[in-house]
Amino acid sequence: MRRNAAKQMMAFSMAALMTASLAACGGDGGAGDGNSKTADNGGEEILYWNIGTESPDKDVIAKAVDAFNSGTKTGYATTIVPTQNDTYKEKLVVAMSSGECPDMYSSWSGGPMFEYIDSGFAQPIDDLFNASDMKEKLMDAAVAQATYNGHMYAVPYQNVSISGVFYNKEMFEKYGLKEPETLSELESICATLKENNITPFALANGSKWTGSMYFMNLAARYGGLEPFQNAVAGEGKFTDECFIKAGEKIQEWVNAGYFPEGVNSLSEDDGQAKQLMYQETAGMLLCGSWYTGTFSTDSEEFYQKIGWFPFPAIEGSDADPTIQIGTVGDQFISFNCTGDKLAAAFACAEAHLSDDVIDFEIKNGKIPPIKGVEEKLTDPLTKEIAKAATNAPAIQLWYDQYLPPAVATAHLDGLQEVFGLTKTPQQAQESMQSAMDEYLSTKSE
Repeated sequence: MRRNAAKQMMAFSMAALMTASLAACGGDGGAGDGNSKTADNGGEEILYWNIGTESPDKDVIAKAVDAFNSGTKTGYATTIVPTQNDTYKEKLVVAMSSGECPDMYSSWSGGPMFEYIDSGFAQPIDDLFNASDMKEKLMDAAVAQATYNGHMYAVPYQNVSISGVFYNKEMFEKYGLKEPETLSELESICATLKENNITPFALANGSKWTGSMYFMNLAARYGGLEPFQNAVAGEGKFTDECFIKAGEKIQEWVNAGYFPEGVNSLSEDDGQAKQLMYQETAGMLLCGSWYTGTFSTDSEEFYQKIGWFPFPAIEGSDADPTIQIGTVGDQFISFNCTGDKLAAAFACAEAHLSDDVIDFEIKNGKIPPIKGVEEKLTDPLTKEIAKAATNAPAIQLWYDQYLPPAVATAHLDGLQEVFGLTKTPQQAQESMQSAMDEYLSTKSE
């Protein structure tokens, strides 16, 4: 499942991270030395950290690892260590800073993953990858998001995740609502729900990345992807009109009561957003498409009530409304070991893409990042999401993953204050731009 992997890297500088890497890992750049203790399930241990604490994610991981452990002839056995999302990010950074990074771990693509690589806590897997059938199996976009400086560093395995709006079909029918094609139509839906004492959007923004989905979609619909790309390259600014408009629209919705009371104190990890949907006190939820698996696993009966639509177009904007925000892979397994242990860990990761596991994922509402996945899908909702992802001219990686960690942190912190009405959109974007300026200045030195 995707969540902001950026803010944790602020806990220490890259220099400190690299120093810890060399000091605590015998100067091998952070990679494990191959020394292992005996695993509880037999063989020398491969320690595997991930965020699969709830079904169906934990079941997918367990199925893959069980298949590896029962069939391996490598002399290694994998031990799974799951940790809840936000805690996991901090735990991973603390482990890296002390040179105790696990043998294999899942994370997200983009800026943080690149820093893990630069710090020596992820090893290139080009030879292993090219010798496997992954190259033919994985979507090209998934391979691209696992590649850095021309080398393959991770195995994408979990999901094609794009953001979109889940909604209660029965509620829409009751109030005569239909899927919107424009932002004005979406706002009309919100007004109708609010008039009937229903919170339009279920949002738990204590984790900050959840609120970012609203901002990213609004910015993309106002201005396309070019303003963001230009700002990252230092050729534009995060104070571009599309970003200011996105923040202003969010505050307009806050003032209109379109989000839950105390939205910034609600926890996504604790399921407080989805509970509003289950209680039917909220009508819509904008989040990643992994929620198909969440809803269907929690309650197949409730899942039958759920519909989905991509974030609608904005009238008067020239931006392509079929652009999507998300990731192709969602979780990427990196490796902090070498030699025979790396080969064994890679084989364990490879088991995540076996036919049995892929079929299991699809059955549980996932969209594995494999070629031709649309033909395997039978669920109408996941087929609709896969179609939107396949037809998108571009899929912008989540800002908090794409951006350098310090800039991502400034984005999330500032945006949470926008939701809290304690900062204006202009102030939040100026803070984000200052962080970007500082990063670009440091990079050029």
